[in-house]
Amino acid sequence: MTNTLGDQLIANGVISDAQLKEAHAMARNGDIGLGVSLVKLGHADETEVARAEAKVAGLPFVDLSKAGLRISDEILAMVPAELAQDQGLLPVVERGGKLVIAIDDPFKRMIADQLSFSTGLEIACALAAPGSLRRAIRKFYGESAEATVASSIGAMDGDADDAPIVRLVTRTFQDALKERASDIHIEPGHGRVRVRFRVDGMLRDAGEHPDHLHAPLISRLKIMARMDISEKRKPQDGRISLTIDGREIDVRASILPSSDGETMVMRLLDRTASLIGLRELGFDDEDHTWFKRVISRPHGICLVTGPTGSGKTTTLYAALSELNRPDVKIITAEDPVEYHLAGINQVQVNSRIGVTFARILKAMLRCAPNVILVGEIRDLETADIAIQAALTGHLVFSTVHTNDAPSALTRLQDLGVKPFLVSAAVQAVIAQRLVRRLCPDCCEEYEPHAEELRTIGLDPAHMSGQMFKRAKGCRNCEGNGYRGRVALFELLEMDAELRDLCFRGESLDVIRKAALASGRMRPLVTDGARKVVRGLTTVHEVLRVCRDESSKKSALQIN
Repeated sequence: MTNTLGDQLIANGVISDAQLKEAHAMARNGDIGLGVSLVKLGHADETEVARAEAKVAGLPFVDLSKAGLRISDEILAMVPAELAQDQGLLPVVERGGKLVIAIDDPFKRMIADQLSFSTGLEIACALAAPGSLRRAIRKFYGESAEATVASSIGAMDGDADDAPIVRLVTRTFQDALKERASDIHIEPGHGRVRVRFRVDGMLRDAGEHPDHLHAPLISRLKIMARMDISEKRKPQDGRISLTIDGREIDVRASILPSSDGETMVMRLLDRTASLIGLRELGFDDEDHTWFKRVISRPHGICLVTGPTGSGKTTTLYAALSELNRPDVKIITAEDPVEYHLAGINQVQVNSRIGVTFARILKAMLRCAPNVILVGEIRDLETADIAIQAALTGHLVFSTVHTNDAPSALTRLQDLGVKPFLVSAAVQAVIAQRLVRRLCPDCCEEYEPHAEELRTIGLDPAHMSGQMFKRAKGCRNCEGNGYRGRVALFELLEMDAELRDLCFRGESLDVIRKAALASGRMRPLVTDGARKVVRGLTTVHEVLRVCRDESSKKSALQIN
């Protein structure tokens, strides 16, 4: 019994085993369906693939490519033209009180329930070849419905045979990359579908579409992300790999049901973009020297902490790039692998099959690495193995989710790690935030008020005559006054006193005060003040991401 498309095509005598293997490889590398890859390779045509898909799905097959195909006006009138164009379906015939509709994907059987409710008829589905179905829809319903949808999207490039919704998705990704967006948000509500891009950490409106485009748009993206398109009640996660204008893009997609319909967020990762170095990230000479000293140690743990989207992974990759030499073996466990680094062994986490951080970490230690990167410490098992690795001669990098650097020490204890192990293993902690960088083409100088200086810990008496810069807005920055981002760092290095406090299980406040008093920690707001004085960002941006430090005057001295 054949139960897969490949098996059915082999049983039908359409393809060979070798051709199936070749198509499977192309499908995996190009993130496309097996049927599409077979057609692209020329091993089968759309009709042969559709016949086999219909057999596997238990659906009848209808050949819409036959010359002289006729469908009565009464049958066509049972399905509105707009619905047929949007959903990609065609009513074919009515038999025994059932309306038979042609679809091009077995997953679209869910449409039958919706159509039955709206028409009051019992619906049956038959599978057709995608190209034949598109041409038949244009033949019987004309161009008006498609033109209406296309006009709401705008003029788009691409094959004229592409469905408008496919071109809409492509254009959305193209616009997001053009605007340097890190995320795409698709949100229904109030009779419209709003699309927003997150650029330099801030959301901005990118467009609006008619409400009737929401269902096909989300369905298309679900298919690309290998989600269940029939499930609308539960959150879902998926991933998309695609090439846009020659750039390889990885997308992490998340669906969340809301009262207005499903909302979708897609995080974009450009694999072709070059890695950001420590200098470009925001390390000045003093920071760079400190960081190189920390990562040059033969063993111990270096933690990077901060909220989602604060650049933690970028900092870790920059550290690995500094250490990446022929005589150093580096292994990483990541979820996902965001950049592929030459000379580094990178392992992808896959929780579905039990390949967790902890399991990868155990296997890593048998491979005799010098440096280990664990994408995130989430649980006690992972934390314990990372600690043991650090204590047995390995340099370990990882991230945790805390608000500041000292909190990372207590976070490990909250997970269940013994205080004496945390005290012995942790070498340094970096907390970071991203702030928007001033546009160099339009920023303007001004003299700050005394109170403005105090809010970021600067003494007005020592800053006489110091000029700051503020955002203005020009064509190059699209009127925002900012372009790009720079990181603020809170640096904490362990010393004997801090290790003793950690060993004794002292509270977070005690550890934080001791770190500040000893000079072993430089707060975020202090680094923010330095970057404001250098003209990289503004006071407003620093205060946006830093907690209120106004009561704790910074000891920063700036010449």
